[in-house]
Amino acid sequence: MKTLTITKPDDLHLHVRNGAVLKTVMPHTARQFARAIIMPNLKPPVTTVVQALIYREEILQAVPAELDFTPLMTLYLTGSTTVAEIKKAAESEYIHAFKLYPAGATTNSDSGVADIKAIYPLFAAMEQLDIPLLIHGEVTDDACDIFDRERVFIDTYLTGITDNFPGLRIVVEHVTTAEAVQFVQEADANIAATITPQHLLFNRNAMLAGGIKPHYYCLPIIKRESHRLALVKAATSGNPKFFLGTDSAPHPTSLKESACGCAGCYSAHAALELYAEAFERADALDKLEGFASFYGADFYRLPRNSGTVTLEKTAWKVPPAYGEGELSITPLKANEELRWKLAKG
Repeated sequence: MKTLTITKPDDLHLHVRNGAVLKTVMPHTARQFARAIIMPNLKPPVTTVVQALIYREEILQAVPAELDFTPLMTLYLTGSTTVAEIKKAAESEYIHAFKLYPAGATTNSDSGVADIKAIYPLFAAMEQLDIPLLIHGEVTDDACDIFDRERVFIDTYLTGITDNFPGLRIVVEHVTTAEAVQFVQEADANIAATITPQHLLFNRNAMLAGGIKPHYYCLPIIKRESHRLALVKAATSGNPKFFLGTDSAPHPTSLKESACGCAGCYSAHAALELYAEAFERADALDKLEGFASFYGADFYRLPRNSGTVTLEKTAWKVPPAYGEGELSITPLKANEELRWKLAKG
């Protein structure tokens, strides 16, 4: 296969930050995706409809004039979130979900939820108002091994949430384990999951073997090969519960390559190319369109996009960085060759 044309896809889990970083990264996403679920973990976090609408306008200003892109906004769930704010969000055409970060789980999660059971009344309101809950599914207990945090979260919290709120639409974000795949597969139809390109392409050796490679460090952390294979099988299965969410997370290179490097892989520069590589390895390129373009839109009850994008089987080398100076961002697979390339529209 020399070319692959699919319905224009959506990125159902994306970080674009704000300010100068936003202006640097937004064109990468807008050239290949029609829409994206925008994460709200800014400093300070986006916790109200008013804040989300202001942020939405900032994002739109960063989209190149020749491109058509729609940001799908989310609100950051905290212990102080009110039922009234949930109602406002449910009534807004621009707000599509709430994001649950366990406090301390990942980048800018300091304002997250420390006691998940204490916010059960908020889950009840979300269930009643039919607005999705997006979950970063990891415990933050220091006694828990970092490679077990997703599995323990499922047993400790996620099972209870789904049992108590059977009508609540939930996306288990960036699943990384065979246990998470099994949980989603066996759950009701209103439970879905996103899968990132790095978790499809790499196991933990990519980050740790032959020296520590900080640009493969993300949370949830990349796991062993058996888990990667489970994710590939789920993504390429045609099961509509699994869909594309890059979790692309830009950080300045100086903060990644430091004594305490921050978590996040920047993949927006070549998101579709990376997914195509993973699907091609699995001999499942025919399954990419559903995963990238249909299942996520269907879950969020959005119309499927009408345009198309084309990938060409053309080798190209990923640049060492995007942006300059303090804004320099090292992308996933920097200085390495990719086999697929997005054709110019």
